[in-house]
Amino acid sequence: MMPRALRRLVHMVLFCPLSKGLQSRLPAIKVKYLLLAWLGILITSWVIYMQYASYSELCRGHVCHMVICDHYRRGIISGSSCKALCDQRTLTMQRCMSTSSTHQVYSGLWKDRPVVIKCGLEDPLKTDGAPGSILRQEMSLFEKPTRGTSMDEFKEMLHSFLKANLGEQPSLNTLVDRVITLADINKDSKVSLAEAKSIWALLQINEFLLMVALQEKEHTPKLLGFCGDLYVTEHVGHSSLYWLEVPHYLQVLVPEALSSSLNHWLAPAWPRRARITIGLLEFVEEVFHGSYGSFLICDASPRHVGYNSKYDCKMAELRSVASEAVVRGFMRGRRCETNADCTYGRDCTATCDRLVKQCNSEVVQPNLAKVCVLLQDYLLFGAPVDLRGDLEKQLRTCVTLSGLASQMEVHHSLVLNNLKTLLWKKISNTQYS
Repeated sequence: MMPRALRRLVHMVLFCPLSKGLQSRLPAIKVKYLLLAWLGILITSWVIYMQYASYSELCRGHVCHMVICDHYRRGIISGSSCKALCDQRTLTMQRCMSTSSTHQVYSGLWKDRPVVIKCGLEDPLKTDGAPGSILRQEMSLFEKPTRGTSMDEFKEMLHSFLKANLGEQPSLNTLVDRVITLADINKDSKVSLAEAKSIWALLQINEFLLMVALQEKEHTPKLLGFCGDLYVTEHVGHSSLYWLEVPHYLQVLVPEALSSSLNHWLAPAWPRRARITIGLLEFVEEVFHGSYGSFLICDASPRHVGYNSKYDCKMAELRSVASEAVVRGFMRGRRCETNADCTYGRDCTATCDRLVKQCNSEVVQPNLAKVCVLLQDYLLFGAPVDLRGDLEKQLRTCVTLSGLASQMEVHHSLVLNNLKTLLWKKISNTQYS
């Protein structure tokens, strides 16, 4: 039991910080310190509450697990990860990393191997919260293809879908074959209805489509398995360029300069940051003119760029990357008043033709310019003195690049290669290369 005198003291601190009785009983304690203590308790309680509220809203992995396993046991979906997730329980979700209630992201373990598990869910505000309601909403994802669809018809469905999302590419048939091989989880050279429904639902997820299209690229996380529209990728040790990310509800309390200084202090040594940067620039090259068209980075955020224990760049988040065909389709014929009306995602912006009040189709700022804006903060602090001047000059040139087709090809490649060469010369033949 707490001593009576101590209980009275705690009661007075919590409930009567400004009372005259407290001042007379504890003359050595100044009111302002008690006020600060009381303010600290209030702020701490508010942070804990916001953290809990945010977690309960964003982290719905248990719902995802319930929906996926229900569909699997009813034979609606299939996948290479279903048994591990629903029967053997060797694939488990652990730490929630979701930033959206409709896109669940968890770190997990698959037979003791670290992985990342991702799953889409309907917006909870659109359902009544009951399990049956959620199951009915998710069922609509697996309506195609319908029973009786032939293999040739399914291939045609895939080809038309990929053409609409990636544009007319000469290698689309190769990608269709890749998707069919991925869907055939039991390797019997046939695709069951459950397998077809699962891969079709997955292809509606932009990130999954990009992972399939870019699976041979070094800086794209490897796809390890799937079940329905849940998919498993390799674990990226560091899922952001910066270690510290201030929650949105604390940003008014934490000055940006403070968080930036802390991130600079916690960041890897400059040579390691240079290595990560070279990998990021290589990713920009990979998506510029790939086998399946060009892709645009529509949110160049440090939260989307990760790296592993060897400081090799790995894109931790691909949802903000879109094919040029999709962005052009979005812009085509779109009504506008200002350039802001011609924005796809966060920052894929085209110009607005104010005479006809329609968006032009070409995005103003290319991928490389967006990445260089990010690198101005990430790469310049702590840079070697003998390199800093040239590095600043290269980055200034880079951020002014235009997305107009007339400038893209030669100038884009020249600036990118100059920047890579500058960094590589500095860290080559060292332990960081």
